[in-house]
Amino acid sequence: MLRVSTQMMYSQSISYINNKLSTLTDLNEQSSSQKRVNKPSDDAVAAATILNLRSTLNAYDQYQENIDTAQGWLASSDSTLTQVSTLLTRAKTLAEQAATGTVSDENRKQIAYEMREIYEQLIALANTEYQNKSIYGGQVTDQNAFTECLWMTSNEASLTASNSFRIEGDSDTTVLVQFMNSNASSMHMSDCSVRYSIDGGTTFLEGTVSTNAAGEIVVNMPESGTSITFADDTMVTGNSATDTNDASGTWMWIRPSAIYNGDDADASSTKVSVTGQGANTVTATARGSFSTNAIVRIDNDTAVSMSDEIEYSYSLDNGMTWVTGNKAAADTTSGATTLNIANGGILTLTSNASNMLQPGAQFLITPPTASISLQISASESIQVNDVGKDIFGGIYQDPDDVLANGGERLTVSSSNASAVYGSSTSIYTSNGGNSTKNLFETLGNLVAFLETNNQQGVSQSLEGLTLCQTQITTALASVGGRENRVNTAETILGNLSDSVTSQLSSVEDVDLTKLLIQLSQQETAYQAVLKSSSSIMKMSLMDYI
Repeated sequence: MLRVSTQMMYSQSISYINNKLSTLTDLNEQSSSQKRVNKPSDDAVAAATILNLRSTLNAYDQYQENIDTAQGWLASSDSTLTQVSTLLTRAKTLAEQAATGTVSDENRKQIAYEMREIYEQLIALANTEYQNKSIYGGQVTDQNAFTECLWMTSNEASLTASNSFRIEGDSDTTVLVQFMNSNASSMHMSDCSVRYSIDGGTTFLEGTVSTNAAGEIVVNMPESGTSITFADDTMVTGNSATDTNDASGTWMWIRPSAIYNGDDADASSTKVSVTGQGANTVTATARGSFSTNAIVRIDNDTAVSMSDEIEYSYSLDNGMTWVTGNKAAADTTSGATTLNIANGGILTLTSNASNMLQPGAQFLITPPTASISLQISASESIQVNDVGKDIFGGIYQDPDDVLANGGERLTVSSSNASAVYGSSTSIYTSNGGNSTKNLFETLGNLVAFLETNNQQGVSQSLEGLTLCQTQITTALASVGGRENRVNTAETILGNLSDSVTSQLSSVEDVDLTKLLIQLSQQETAYQAVLKSSSSIMKMSLMDYI
């Protein structure tokens, strides 16, 4: 027989009490937190599931923040473009009035005042910000997308074809300039005298044509506060006409425009930067379609020339994975070789006097980008900004062209941003150089023609206004479409979040009814253990002696 000692009775009683008390404590903790799983030891499998579900909810919270931000950007753009469209409708109405022969010169002048104010409003709208960030500057968000400036229009195509001029100074009205010479044939600009008007052609003042220290021709108009500088070989046509509507001879309108200060995402060969590592003596250029960064690596075991077969690999995910086994056939004639990359991208390597490609040399191809995108779901991102020059136009100089020609980008010198320096390099306008779709150029010309009482010029601007408004409407539709996508994504995200929250609750939360029953049961059991232990502990052999 097993002898039950007093010590055994005490030990077992304490064990029973602790066991029931521990269970009661766990149930009390669940009651306090309303959670079935409070630590991994409660349910290891459920704890892992809970962590995964909470991680998913955290991701959903970030998507919701991104959606809120995207809605703010897009709503701001929607409102801005709607206002722009309204202003353009008013501008068209005014231009149609001014283009008719029944409007007097004084009426046309009155219309010009309102048109200039419309122009100023459009500049302000194009510089709209959301949370202190420009929404139309591409990824350049820390400054205005556009800076107001002076620009020049001429009936002499050669003066504006190269855009090799610069304007200095400031003027609140259009400066009308005419080159004078009794000989109506083409001649050097320095052989002409010049006159100008700051009151729309009503009166003219004498200007000067001189040559500066650099040999450039400077047309100075002191009363207007402006001057314009041309290359030393600039040709014009002199004429003694006094009618501002007379197309003969060379005329210039110095009028308002705007410089685009942002960046772009134009797909062209000059927009892709290439960096070579270990092959600095080899010239590399890229063209074609690159939707993401690409790394190209030379895989030959020894140094190779362009006349050898070149083995290479490329990566489209920043070197995580590589597409290997590619080969470029030997080219013994051109001194260059072409490497084909996925999706139509091409990398051309030029030897530059028989320089060699080293094994392992790498070339980083970076396509241009101007979009700011936010992740609104696990598989979807949305662009929240726009490239201003593609909507409003303006004057824009491709930064790659500037660097390639060793020049500087367009800069503004005066504090009120009305003076602009041109460049001898190419200056591009938006929409493939088609200024009829360029809103700021079209409106700038319209202001100039109204202020100089040029009925024919106003008529010619009407078609441009129609095209510009169509472009604004297209941009507005794009913004609206993205707004719809964001709203749809928000609805889907809300449903997913509710589903995951429900799933998390079913795994983590306690069943309150069941818990109360268990608490009552464990409390009764605990009291019973205490009572029985107390009764047993009071019993002693001495009670029977």
